[in-house]
Order: sequence, then structure tokens, then C-alpha cells
Amino acid sequence: MRVFVTGATGFVGTAIVQELISAGHQVLGLARSEASAQKLVKAGAEVLYGDLEDLDSLRAGASQTDGVIHAGFIHDFTRFAEVCEADKKAITTIGEVLAGSDRPLIVTSGTALVSPGKLATEDIIPAFNPAWPRASEQAADAVCALGVRAASVRLSPSVHGDDDKHGFVPILVNTAREKGFSAYIGEGLNRWNAVHRLDAAHLFRLALENAAAGARYHACAEEAVTVRSVAEAIGKQLDMPVKSIAPEAAAEHFGWFAQMAAIDCPASAKLTQERLNWRPVHSTLLADIENGIYTR
Repeated sequence: MRVFVTGATGFVGTAIVQELISAGHQVLGLARSEASAQKLVKAGAEVLYGDLEDLDSLRAGASQTDGVIHAGFIHDFTRFAEVCEADKKAITTIGEVLAGSDRPLIVTSGTALVSPGKLATEDIIPAFNPAWPRASEQAADAVCALGVRAASVRLSPSVHGDDDKHGFVPILVNTAREKGFSAYIGEGLNRWNAVHRLDAAHLFRLALENAAAGARYHACAEEAVTVRSVAEAIGKQLDMPVKSIAPEAAAEHFGWFAQMAAIDCPASAKLTQERLNWRPVHSTLLADIENGIYTR
């Protein structure tokens, strides 16, 4: 299969490209710079110059391929509502090209806000939240009506592994270095779900090859890792104290990340494993921290 991949040079996208090529697929990757293009060429992929706001480039990529993995997102949280709208337009544009063909379109979503405080499952479809206006899944559902086999992969809030520079754990590590101690909020018993990026990439390929229209799949290898255990592992690696901070002090300590540091978002991938025969095999979140990949 010839596959168009957006976000092809990102942390997860790079692994997706490697996974697809290793499985015998051809990849056409979206690149907005010469450096990104060279990265794709080195990986064995073809290059299409463009970006997520260049809708003509998205149309060109979708029209030339047998399926699409939309792993790209503009990570500019200073204009979050605007980039969420750009994401929706990108999915709609790609879907219009694939209309009536039954070609697969796999979009990227997340597990964190599916069912806060309760175990999130694939069959839970949360209502749209204007406070978090990312609408990837809603856009995918809309293009299903056009005859596109669109489905969503919900990534864990912590996608970990080598070369993770901007995820949740690097933020906690950088905050600990800045403040002089590794922190969690309250008792620290709130839970994140987690997945290694290579396991996530494998799931994207399985979804591309086998997804049912409108399906949600959970890229979470671990259902519930307490934030306290993450903070303790970071403190051990940095040889720093580990402290609890009061909820009312979280915003001052963590800044914009306070909401994510406090969120309780366990999630199950049981249905995903049953439906796609996905079996995570790579290292756990705490093992990656304990192996020093975040503190070298």
C-alpha cells in the first residue's frame, strides 16, 4: 500500500514511517522544510512538500495514495483554538479526496479527556468540549459519511521512548531541574495511561490495514501509572528530593502544565487488542525513566 503520512518527521510520525516501510508499504511523507525532507529520504520515504495549513498539499498527498495516516498537529498552544480548526480542516480536506473509495484514513486523537477519573474505553464517545476544541474524532466521523473508512487512534498522554523531547516526562524533568525537586500534586495518586512510541506506531499500521469505519482504538500499553511514581522515578534519576505540592500551588509550580499534572485518566486498550490483535512489547514508562533516557 502507498501511504500518505502527515507529521511524518515528528516523534510518533518517524516511528510510523519506519513501521510502515518495514512492513512493506511505500510512504509519501509531508515535509515543510528541507531538513524534514532529508529525514524522510534517509528513512526510505518519498517527499511531498507542504504543511497542514496548505490544503492543496494535503489534497495532492491523498490523491496519490491508497490510504492516509494523519499524525500531524500544529503544536502551538498560544493559538490552540486556531490550530484545532486547522486540524479539522485538514481531516475534512483529505476525506473529501478519499470520498467514495473506502480508502482508509487514520486520524490522531487522545485518551486523556475521554473519561477523566474513570477508566476510558474505546466505545466511550465524549461530548465535544469547547474548552478543549480539538475535533479530530468528530471530523473523522463526518468523512465516514462520504464513504471513507476513517478511524481514530487515541494516543496516551505519555507517549515515551528515545528522542522524546517535548512530551509529559521531559516537562516534568525540566520543571524538577528548574525548581530543585521532583513534584506531584496532593497524594499523587492520579493516573496517566502510557505507551511506547514504537508500540503506538505498530497500532497505527494495524489500524491502517484493518480499521472499521468510525472505530476508536486506544494506544495505551499501561492502563494506569500514578504521577507520584513518575515523579519518584525522576527524582531518583536526578538525585533530587521528591515532594508533594498542594493543589492550590500547582499552577505556580507547573505553569500551564498544571492541568495535565493533575489529570486522572486511566484507559483500557482491551478492545483494541481484541479487534486488531495489537500486543505492546516495548519498555514501560517507568522503565524508560529508570534507564535514564530522559536524564542523560
